[in-house]
Amino acid sequence: MHNLTRSYEDYLEALFVLEKHGKNIRSVDVASYLGVSRPAVSKTINEIKTLGLLAQSRYKAITLTDEGRKVGESIFEKHTLIKKFLIHLGVDEATAEVDCCKMEHVVSDATLAAFKKVLKERKK
Repeated sequence: MHNLTRSYEDYLEALFVLEKHGKNIRSVDVASYLGVSRPAVSKTINEIKTLGLLAQSRYKAITLTDEGRKVGESIFEKHTLIKKFLIHLGVDEATAEVDCCKMEHVVSDATLAAFKKVLKERKK
């Protein structure tokens, strides 16, 4: 797998979420979702394209490659799991959202597995 920066991971997650909602993704959509400028989006999209994780059509629609979709989905799943776990611990939703955005980039697979186990046991 690629060694991705936090920024690239954020973009891939955003693209996955936007794609999941059935949108033709444009730079303006990504900029709005991430709260960044359109020039920043263009620069980062071009950088990520060189990794083979996304493509952009002549008409500027952005699409994830199969590999890019897998990466975006994985990051989104981490985000969702960490947020659920933090809320389970009693963290309010707004704080959990902010914290999980930071944690999703550094948490190990072993820790994620432990989070899943605790949440699964809670459902019993």
